[in-house]
Amino acid sequence: MGILIALTIIVSWCSVLLLLMAYSPAEFTNPLMYAGMLLMTFLYTGLFITAHDSMHGTVSRNRFANDLIGRISCFLFASFSYGNLFRKHHMHHKDPTGENDPDFGKGAGNFLVWFIRFIFEYSTVSQFILMALIFNIISYFFGEGPAFAYWLIPSVLSSIQLFYFGTYLPHRHPETGLQAPHFARSQRKNHLTAFLTCYFFGYHHEHHASPGTPWWKLYKLVS
Repeated sequence: MGILIALTIIVSWCSVLLLLMAYSPAEFTNPLMYAGMLLMTFLYTGLFITAHDSMHGTVSRNRFANDLIGRISCFLFASFSYGNLFRKHHMHHKDPTGENDPDFGKGAGNFLVWFIRFIFEYSTVSQFILMALIFNIISYFFGEGPAFAYWLIPSVLSSIQLFYFGTYLPHRHPETGLQAPHFARSQRKNHLTAFLTCYFFGYHHEHHASPGTPWWKLYKLVS
């Protein structure tokens, strides 16, 4: 089931992206452009959540298949290194909001400062060079407008969405009632909202308490 869900997200991302770039003009007067951008943002978030599940080994019991899907998802999302994300994400789980947590540190609490520090913590120069190359390839075949509207902007919006629901809301102000060892809070119970906003990742305390539970089963842990 994990592989099926992961492949559905990956294939949907590829198919919708190609259809939008080929048939939906990137024009301010085109309402389908905005709908397409929102849909691509949602699918981008699904890509990262799939990569995240791979980091916890919940996509497949087969290590090769699990990691391959994780690497593909990381690359499609923003040319991330799966190995780098894997290492730092598990550092986060070992010491959430602590000194060794790469997701938390100076500036945590101020959304903009924290987000910028977060992005630079996980990004590399080679990643930006590769993304620039991919952008130019997409622009060559489909034009700069579609490349911006359906490939680049949704990736940025998804990054903000993931950070807001998966890091900022769950882990901000750990001194105000968050308890060890997870130092994480969850959003209010509403499965539809939780799915649409971040594939149930907003149920963050439950994720930290049971990191081996895949995203599509996470809602079952909410009491």
